[in-house]
Amino acid sequence: MIYLVEDDDDIRDLMVYSFRNSRLDAEGFSRPSDFWKAMASELPDIILLDIMLPEEDGISILRKLRSKEKTRSIPVMMVTAKGSEYDKVQGLDLGADDYLAKPFGIMELIARVKALMRRTGTRSGDGSEEEVLRHGDIELRPAGRYVSVGGEDVKLSAREFDLLEYFMRRPGVVLSRDLILTRVWGYSCSIESRTVDVHVKSLRKKLGDAGAEIETVRGIGYRLNQESEA
Repeated sequence: MIYLVEDDDDIRDLMVYSFRNSRLDAEGFSRPSDFWKAMASELPDIILLDIMLPEEDGISILRKLRSKEKTRSIPVMMVTAKGSEYDKVQGLDLGADDYLAKPFGIMELIARVKALMRRTGTRSGDGSEEEVLRHGDIELRPAGRYVSVGGEDVKLSAREFDLLEYFMRRPGVVLSRDLILTRVWGYSCSIESRTVDVHVKSLRKKLGDAGAEIETVRGIGYRLNQESEA
């Protein structure tokens, strides 16, 4: 289920229609209060937020989502007319998983949402032993989307989790920003490589001392230090 908060009736109706026409369940809300009521009864798979809204702006909503245990890991895409670099970086720094500026093409919107959902979708178990990735003090369980450092639970956004998993499956490999955008975000165009830098910075901070394992390769991108591989 996709929840989208957009106070422009025409844009909201078009987005909901387009998602449903693409066989994606979607529910639109013109006011944040209605959105929060729906959240109390059912959590969505992904949330799309405008910034300029009545009652409460999208940045405030994003902060609340990332501060609560139940909603911290729900993928969030900002879809807004505020498309300056500052606005994008602010949204990403606060935990948004993607940022699409208006005006946008419906096909691009749907492609981005599908890419985000592919990367963050729930993986159902099949009765086999659970996969566990380890690197130094970092432990990552893909099926349960769980991360710990030194045995302590670490709360990551959906995109940060995908980024860490991508690194942990390729220790010692130098990964360019463009490659990371393609493999983790699901596309390489229309967004800046700065997006990768913002998420890596946030990921390092949340991992604490273990964040130093993600090395910057000047002029190229990043790699996970192979020396500490378990």
